[in-house]
Amino acid sequence: MVWEVIEATPAHLTYLLLSTFLISYTLFALFIRNRLHLSEPPIALLFGILLGPRVLGWLSPNFCGVNGCQGKEMDQSGGGWGWGDDIIQESTRVIVGIQVFAIGVELPKYYASRHWKSVAMLLGPVMTFGWLVCAGFVALLFKTDLATSLTVAACLTPTDPVLAASILSNSQFSTRVPKRIKDMLSAESGCNDGISFPFLYVGVQALISSSAGEAAKEWFLVTILWQCVFGTFIGFVIGTTFNRVLRFSDARHYIDSPGFTVFYLLLAILCVGVGSTLGSDDFLVAFGAGYGFARDGWFSKKTHETHVPNIIDLLLNSGMFVYFGTIIPWEAFQPHAITPTVTPLRLLAFLALVIAFRRIPVVLALYPWIPDIKTFREALFCGHFGPMGLGGLFLAIEARALLENGSTSPDPHPPNYGRPYTAREKAVHIIFPLVSFIVLGSTMIHGLSVLGLSLISHFQRPKENRSNILAGEDDPLDGMEHGGSVTSEPEDEEDD
Repeated sequence: MVWEVIEATPAHLTYLLLSTFLISYTLFALFIRNRLHLSEPPIALLFGILLGPRVLGWLSPNFCGVNGCQGKEMDQSGGGWGWGDDIIQESTRVIVGIQVFAIGVELPKYYASRHWKSVAMLLGPVMTFGWLVCAGFVALLFKTDLATSLTVAACLTPTDPVLAASILSNSQFSTRVPKRIKDMLSAESGCNDGISFPFLYVGVQALISSSAGEAAKEWFLVTILWQCVFGTFIGFVIGTTFNRVLRFSDARHYIDSPGFTVFYLLLAILCVGVGSTLGSDDFLVAFGAGYGFARDGWFSKKTHETHVPNIIDLLLNSGMFVYFGTIIPWEAFQPHAITPTVTPLRLLAFLALVIAFRRIPVVLALYPWIPDIKTFREALFCGHFGPMGLGGLFLAIEARALLENGSTSPDPHPPNYGRPYTAREKAVHIIFPLVSFIVLGSTMIHGLSVLGLSLISHFQRPKENRSNILAGEDDPLDGMEHGGSVTSEPEDEEDD
């Protein structure tokens, strides 16, 4: 009788298991961050893999099992929510949009006017180099055509704001990194998810357009002018306008404290809605709005003690990485008729090459011209900490949707094509597996890098100078300049 009333549906199990994970993490968050030197994303990702179809099979957001989505996905008796790739797209759109808005808000006042040169170098030469290098690796290892290689590489150009925030903030380790470095990497991660769209559409337009002239016209008018330029402008206007509106309301005591705090999140979602509805660049709209909203420092002062970004990290970002862990396309990491060159060994080689050559060489070569990077070790740190995450997943689904049906709304699962396969059909099946594998590897490698750096710093010291707690040092990392003439925000300290 008792067992009959138990309703262990996929949805109910998800509520139970996800909340259990977040509660358990919350109870030990400081210990995990400051003693184990671990961030939320890799832990959440491993939890998702454990509970997903690959291991325990307790969570299945779609109906696909470890053998993929070849007809079996429609059999609802196998459990699962029945979600398709459109859910991946919208989930990543909202979460990355909120995160880039948060970065815009959290940057020091008038940051862009004082540090634009450093950010421009990262968004220009560094991103372009990474795009071309990754495209070369894709073509070399997976024997794809140029357009497909450029499309896959574009998904890997942005540094992920979710992973960057988890690595560079709210931990003992983050205090060992100069503030100007953290601000620069945050600003880069906030901008480059949106800046990646021009790179993405170079390859996509080459695959779907009938002529080079048509592709170039579409790329310039739609991608550059409408999505990027107009998106940034409308975002900045939204942010600046709502800053004035909130000031007006607060000055007359029309808004209470809870409403003041939640305004932040509501405005971020509004920006995502504006960008997606207008067909503009969601992420540049959100980042531009966040920066315009808080560029004068007033909102940051008012909400300094609310810790809204920390709450966003815990609830939304960790939940999303659990979700990603349950939908990793393990079956696509094996060779298939349409993707015969995708093998585990090639994927591991691709991951190693991307981590080693996507950013590190170009940042080391250009750091004398990046004002906020002062030393070789700072350049090495900035070159390494360019994690790839949820933004890459969004771009991969966006590209696949355009190739599948010519719209930005993907089919629930990749279509089944018959021989002979066209370049466009091959691209549909290879983009998401390659990007998801790199995101999986980047989440683990960059998420564990803090632990590695902390241990190296600990054991490089003479025994008498080591912390009593393993890797418990809190002094600046070797080779990085703190304070004095290289402090990036003396104006902010005076105004706070």
